[in-house]
Amino acid sequence: MAFWVAAAGFLAVLAAAVVLYRRGRDRIYAELAAGFSGSAHSTPFEAHVNHADARSLATIFLSERLVRVPEFLDPATLARLRDEALSGFARMESSFIPLHKKGNTLSYEQILRSAPHLGGFYHSRAMQGWVSIVTGMRVGPTPVRDQSSLSLLCYKDAGDHIGWHFDHNFYRGRHFTVLLALVNRSADAGPSSCRLERQLDDETVQQIDTSENTLVLFEGSRVRHRATPAAPGDLRIMLSMTYCEDPRISPANELARRLKDTAYYGIRALWD
Repeated sequence: MAFWVAAAGFLAVLAAAVVLYRRGRDRIYAELAAGFSGSAHSTPFEAHVNHADARSLATIFLSERLVRVPEFLDPATLARLRDEALSGFARMESSFIPLHKKGNTLSYEQILRSAPHLGGFYHSRAMQGWVSIVTGMRVGPTPVRDQSSLSLLCYKDAGDHIGWHFDHNFYRGRHFTVLLALVNRSADAGPSSCRLERQLDDETVQQIDTSENTLVLFEGSRVRHRATPAAPGDLRIMLSMTYCEDPRISPANELARRLKDTAYYGIRALWD
């Protein structure tokens, strides 16, 4: 009897500690995100949005669930975002899942702490408005506790890749993935061997050009895609952003989302 009383007491203390830890982490995330909710870190992209182009792309997106826009940013904005991405190498986390993925990732939290222009770009009213027009629904950032809401995906070592997958939607509303190619080059200064591909049917694979400064917007839960392996000397850095129509999430889906994120950020994703 004494054993079970002691065990119950231990579990109660452990549960209380987890709750307090989670509350502390939520407070940290909220404080980090608060600095990007206004215009303090807005990028020059605000002045370069062409909503007419967005409206013309909406028709394509409706049928294809994917649009590609080359030369998306002005050179100065691209250079600023690229410099922040390159400075984040030391804080990237390596991940390896046999037969599925290998690469490096910089999380949302690390971006909010150290990359104000990347964070400002994701949170900018202009970017949210552009995605909303193309997708045909009002969207916003996904929750700050979701480390994949905003991340850098880096393919820098031979064999870095991610296999065929969908971007599973854990939220109540539809959600969309935006990829912006900040760096995409090989040892001989050409494009890297790491290519974005989508599967149209059992026999048809479409290659999506992700040259530097190309943006790709797609509905990841409906578009099966992959990144092919990098070759020696390749460097490919993609800014990955997720926007959602309704970011509410059930407890079961929140747990599933955290389990998914262990593939990128390790076991700590279960409780961070």
